[in-house]
Amino acid sequence: MKTNFSIVQLADPKFSQSNDILRKCVHCGFCTATCPTYTELGDERDSPRGRIYLIQQMLESGEPADAETTTHIDRCLSCLSCMTTCPSGVDYMHLVDHARQYIEETYQRPAFERVLRAVLGIILPRPNLFRLALLGAALAKPLKGLFRGRVRAMLEMAPARIPSPSALDSLPSHLPEGKSRERKVILMTGCAQKVLSPDINDATIRLLIRHGIAVVIPEKAGCCGALPLHMGQEDPALAFARKNVLAWYEELEKGSLEAILINTSGCGTTVKDYGHLFEGDPLEEKAKAVAALAMDITEYLPKLELSFTDAAGSLRVAYHSACSLQHGQRVKEPPRELLSAAGFDVHSIPEAHICCGSAGTYNLLQPELSAKLRERKGRNVLSVSPNVVAAGNIGCIAQIGAEVKVPVVHTVQLLDWATGGPKPEEIM
Repeated sequence: MKTNFSIVQLADPKFSQSNDILRKCVHCGFCTATCPTYTELGDERDSPRGRIYLIQQMLESGEPADAETTTHIDRCLSCLSCMTTCPSGVDYMHLVDHARQYIEETYQRPAFERVLRAVLGIILPRPNLFRLALLGAALAKPLKGLFRGRVRAMLEMAPARIPSPSALDSLPSHLPEGKSRERKVILMTGCAQKVLSPDINDATIRLLIRHGIAVVIPEKAGCCGALPLHMGQEDPALAFARKNVLAWYEELEKGSLEAILINTSGCGTTVKDYGHLFEGDPLEEKAKAVAALAMDITEYLPKLELSFTDAAGSLRVAYHSACSLQHGQRVKEPPRELLSAAGFDVHSIPEAHICCGSAGTYNLLQPELSAKLRERKGRNVLSVSPNVVAAGNIGCIAQIGAEVKVPVVHTVQLLDWATGGPKPEEIM
């Protein structure tokens, strides 16, 4: 793609990087075949290729973003399926992140939209506030008929029951019984997941210490920054990421740290990108060191000699590969292989590359389109007649669970059960 950025624009590292990304695009259109929004809407502007054109025009102009461009960028899920498909290696992830930041800085959204995005950016990354918000939503849910649009969608998504906080992931460390800290990992406990499904962290901790791994949870670490980052809120995102880098690097300096484990794949994609996020920042080298140690839990578990029981029997499991895991991190086979080794009867879901429509805050900001993708994913899940659905991302678990009357759990919960842990209460 030919670009026409000014010398002044190219002096800005972000514009220079976007220029390089844009120039790799050859307009082949392969990305349109795997883009969820294009397959649903059929609008070229809602395909990666179309958005790339819009982003180019917006950035080159130097003018504030307009309503049309904002609409089509907002509809992007950041599922990154286009990056898996692209034969030219176009770095769409960083290009659309830059576009979102530019829109956030230059476009005046309607008042309700500004308030909603600000509120989500404050509440979702903070577990205590998120828990209070869910309690309020649960009380208001019987009145959802009085609302429409995004407010109604948020009330409908509120869980009927909010689990009690975990007693495990609030502790700073967990040591295997009778063993030293010879093998040690950090566990990122996240934000929204701690509230929606605390057993995911509990299952991860149980599974690791059962196999001789010491688990450390630095007190000062928290949200990875992905939620505000994908709304274009760069400064809050960097503030969250900075806390994590400093907290984890402090533990890294103590030595013997094997990995920083993440069991929410949406977070994992962002943490693995910390080196890029802090490029040119004094924290860059520490961020790169942290990012190099970041692993999805299913990337790390094959390094252990897991001891399986026969608890699983031949339970039929539909494995949903979260976009952030299969496209963002290119982790595809380890989760399936682990579940199969544990004795589960694992089945892939048709159209596995198509997003379920959760995508962080997407199901709150784009409820209609998200619902179409949720229904599509639900039909594909049910087509393999599973007893249970396994996924590696809390957003996907909540989204699919709202559509199908089949238990939906995290992969690690099944692996914990298959190695001597409790049966997940969802499939009791």
